[in-house]
Amino acid sequence: MPDPGQTADGRIQLIILGGFLGSGKTTWLRHQLHAGQFRDAFVIVNEAAETPVDDALLTNAAGLAVLAGGCVCCTGQADLITLLRSLCDTRSKTDSLGKRLSRIVLETSGLADPALIVAAIRADPMLVYHILVTEVLVTVDALHGLAQLQTEPLGRCQIEIADRLILTKLDAADPHSVAVLQATLAVMNPGATLCGAIKGSATPLPLPDPAVPAAALSALDGIANAAPIFPTQIMINDSIDWTAFTVWLSALLHARGDDVMRVKGVIRTPAGRLLLQTVRKVVQSPEILPEPADDHAPRPDGIIVVIGRGYRADDLRQSLRHFAAVGRSPVANE
Repeated sequence: MPDPGQTADGRIQLIILGGFLGSGKTTWLRHQLHAGQFRDAFVIVNEAAETPVDDALLTNAAGLAVLAGGCVCCTGQADLITLLRSLCDTRSKTDSLGKRLSRIVLETSGLADPALIVAAIRADPMLVYHILVTEVLVTVDALHGLAQLQTEPLGRCQIEIADRLILTKLDAADPHSVAVLQATLAVMNPGATLCGAIKGSATPLPLPDPAVPAAALSALDGIANAAPIFPTQIMINDSIDWTAFTVWLSALLHARGDDVMRVKGVIRTPAGRLLLQTVRKVVQSPEILPEPADDHAPRPDGIIVVIGRGYRADDLRQSLRHFAAVGRSPVANE
C-alpha cells in the first residue's frame, strides 16, 4: 500500500480501482472505507449509467463525487479532468481538522480501461504537476474471471495494466479454477502483486501450484467486433409485484445470462432500501441499506441498471412491464 501521506514531490496520490463488470470493486472499496483504510481520501465513483447506484454504498468516504453517464476513460474523460483540476485548485485549503487533500481514490466503471485514464492525466499540462498515479488496483472475479478472459478483450487490458490484482469471491469459486486463474494472471502480468478478498476482507490465497498450468487464451480478433456492452436504466415504482419481478429476473438470467453481465439496483421496499446485485447468472444475497442521513433529494422507488449486450433496452423494459405489472406499469417513464 502506498504511504497515506503526500508524495515526496508534493503531488496528490491517485489510486485507480478498476476491474470488469461485477468483479467486486465497490464491495472491496466499501470494506476499506469501513476499516478506515482510505479515511483521508476523496473518493470518485464512475458509473456508466445516467443514475448512479454505488454512491449509496460508500457512505463512509470523507469526500465523495459521482461521475455518471459515461466511462471516464472515454466519453466521461473530460468530466474527470475537470473534477481533478477542481480538486487541485482547492487543495491549498484545509478542512475543519487542518488537513489537506493528499489522496484520491477513483473507482472506475466496469467498462473502463485504466491505461487510458493514466495516459490522460499524464498528458494534461496541469494535472501532471499536481497528481501522481501511485497504484492501479484491479479486482478479478474468481468465479467468472477465466470465462471473461476468454471472451472480453477489455478484461485482459485491465489486468495487464494493474499494479495489484485482487481475486474476489474466493469463497464461491472452485479451488482448481482459482489455481488456474492464479497461474494465468501470473503469466499475463508477472509484475503485479496478487492477493485475495472475500466480501472486501483480505483473504490469503493458496500457494501457487506449479503443476497447474495457465489457461490457454485464444486470440480475440473476432470477438473484438462483438456487439458493444451498454447500460439500461430502469426506474421502478411502488406498484411492482415482487413475486413477478423475481420470476422475471430469474427468467432473464436463465435465458440471457451470458449477455446480461451485470444487474445492480437499489429498490425501496416495506423493509427498507434493498440492494440487488447479480453477476452473469449468479444472484447475490440481497442487503438492506441504511437510510442516508442527509439525502433530501427526491428519488424514485427503485433504480435497476442492467449492463450487457445483444438485446434492445426497450425490449428489456417491455418484458418487465409484461411480467410484473399490477394495475399500472411498474416501470416509470425513462
